[in-house]
Amino acid sequence: MELPTILCGPIVRRVDPAQVFFWIALSKPYDMKAQLFMIEHNGNSRVTDYTNLACKTETRTIQAGRNLFISMINVSPHSGLFPTDQLLGYNIFFESGNESLNLDSFDLLSPAHPHSIVYENLAYPTFMINKESPSNILYGSCRKLHGLGLDTMSEADKIISSSATKTDRPPSLFLMGDQIYADDVADPVFKIITKLGHELMGQEEDLGSVEPRLKEDIFRSRLQQINGRQYISEHFCRFTSRNAANHLLRFGDYAAMYLLSWSPSLWEHAHEEGLFKTFQEALDQDEIYFAFKNEDSNEHKKERKQLQDRYQKQMKDLANVMEAIYSVRRLLANTPTYMIFDDHDITDDWNLTQEWKAGVWNAPLGRHVISNGLSSYWLFQGWGNEPDTYTHFGQIMQTYFDSLHLGALPHKNWVHSLWNYDSWQFTAPTAPQAVFLDTRTQRDYANKPKPVKVGVRIDEGQLGPNLLNSEGWNTIGAKLKESGWNSGDPLILVSPSPLYGIGLIENFLQTYMLPLSTLGFPVQSNFDLEAWKYNGMGFNAFLQHVSLWNPSDCMILSGDVHSASSVQSDISFPDGRSLKIHQFTSSPIKNMSYSGFSGALIKFMVSLNARDRINRTLYRYCNQEFDLVQAEHENSVSPDYIWKESIRYQPIKGSALIETENNIGLLTYSDGRPASKVIMP
Repeated sequence: MELPTILCGPIVRRVDPAQVFFWIALSKPYDMKAQLFMIEHNGNSRVTDYTNLACKTETRTIQAGRNLFISMINVSPHSGLFPTDQLLGYNIFFESGNESLNLDSFDLLSPAHPHSIVYENLAYPTFMINKESPSNILYGSCRKLHGLGLDTMSEADKIISSSATKTDRPPSLFLMGDQIYADDVADPVFKIITKLGHELMGQEEDLGSVEPRLKEDIFRSRLQQINGRQYISEHFCRFTSRNAANHLLRFGDYAAMYLLSWSPSLWEHAHEEGLFKTFQEALDQDEIYFAFKNEDSNEHKKERKQLQDRYQKQMKDLANVMEAIYSVRRLLANTPTYMIFDDHDITDDWNLTQEWKAGVWNAPLGRHVISNGLSSYWLFQGWGNEPDTYTHFGQIMQTYFDSLHLGALPHKNWVHSLWNYDSWQFTAPTAPQAVFLDTRTQRDYANKPKPVKVGVRIDEGQLGPNLLNSEGWNTIGAKLKESGWNSGDPLILVSPSPLYGIGLIENFLQTYMLPLSTLGFPVQSNFDLEAWKYNGMGFNAFLQHVSLWNPSDCMILSGDVHSASSVQSDISFPDGRSLKIHQFTSSPIKNMSYSGFSGALIKFMVSLNARDRINRTLYRYCNQEFDLVQAEHENSVSPDYIWKESIRYQPIKGSALIETENNIGLLTYSDGRPASKVIMP
């Protein structure tokens, strides 16, 4: 198969007045350079003027496979700085021998083309370098290709399209975790992903050299079959996901998943090559794994019916992505985008407990698969957040990919570098400035769960891990200082897990689920107890560090919980410090979860409490044991509190406290007033 030249991109990544970065993935090598234009409109004649900006280009490329070249294009001005708060356009040029191409050569710049990446009648894709308020920032998380409902990335594209030539259009997009679901892959695209992964890499990644049991016939065949990887994921990788039947394992798997998530190129290619199959076609070609082999048994017939229903439902849900994917590409080509991982980018329950982390590290296949996930995260997401990380990873990555020899020294160095890297968190040069927290690799597991207290209204403080250890906070503090942010400036903190969740849902877990932990029931691995509130010491550290930074306005953007909400908290400390937090949560982009009977029940319970919560101020304090204790009123707070707070849940629309449909958020900040609205199909 001849793969498309442009596999994915261009995507606008980190931008500031001194430099602009574009990310792109190609199937063949080219020398690339970019040209920038300042765009101005003559309102009377409706003429658009394009002024060529004198700039220079430096391109760095990692060849991750025989047919996979991932590049970061760095464009900087020959002198001075790029204009800010001004519409800028760009084109990218490709040179190879006598071949000279640009984005127009791929039909990407023609407004008349239905799959163009430009808006309105503009000649080029555009973006802005936002420096001054007011500012609008799109944000969201949790986008599963076969997730239920419409893809709200297309709604974000509509927002840009409606104000494409205006300088008040959203200048930034924050993706806050679960950009892919590595552990939960749809049956209809599994074989496409593995085939495309092999084509991208040009060779087979020999997992059997890492885990010898995979050389056995029974596992070698299961590795390639739809529905065949659950046992391998659980027992060879030591993962705990219950949806790992098609788990991504090889680097090529991860790469193909990213390319399908952000670009139509491989979708078009798969259709042209006839790679999509019906359930019956996959069955006839022995591409589906069955736990029950006897075709005449009732167990096999039941399993077949379940798999067929799942396959056909997932195919319908994938159709929504295929409809939206051109909008997704255009959005990313016109909006500087910053991304941080959460669990599903690597695997479900990633680093949930110390035992999980140790178990996976001691499982050679698990250790290798996590390295593949982190490697793909850096190449597809992390590199664009902080392009200077090339200095750390560039040569290590290229040396490993040149041989792809598992077990050799380059492989060992690659694994060690990825597992021990401690600077995934980063600052983004947005207005206001943003800091993205790594709540996955910098955890602290030192605190042991305490018995659940009976008869006291306590948000149990020490059940889960501390999501960010002291070293992590120190790293963030240093990066903030290096970035030029000053105490008293407004600040956005991006935390994949919300600091403030929806109390009703969390209290259900606490009331009915947490007491089971005292009986030895594996609560953490069966329920998502990764909110900040489940570790009081970690929650306290969050507030202490941020209050010492003393931002004029503190805005927290979060995702993860598959609902949108808005919370305001006023915190005070005994030494006179105070902190006001505005938290806005938006998810899922595409993975609606509150469906069926259980979803309807939760939404009904929330609606019953909505009016009471909206009209009430809730009081809470942190005691000396780092328990988060709810108080009846402000005067009932214990005098030896570490800090106390008043919390108000803000309505999303009408009297609704949460929105559980697919959504994406739009943060607005003007004149010191943060606000957010939820965008839905």
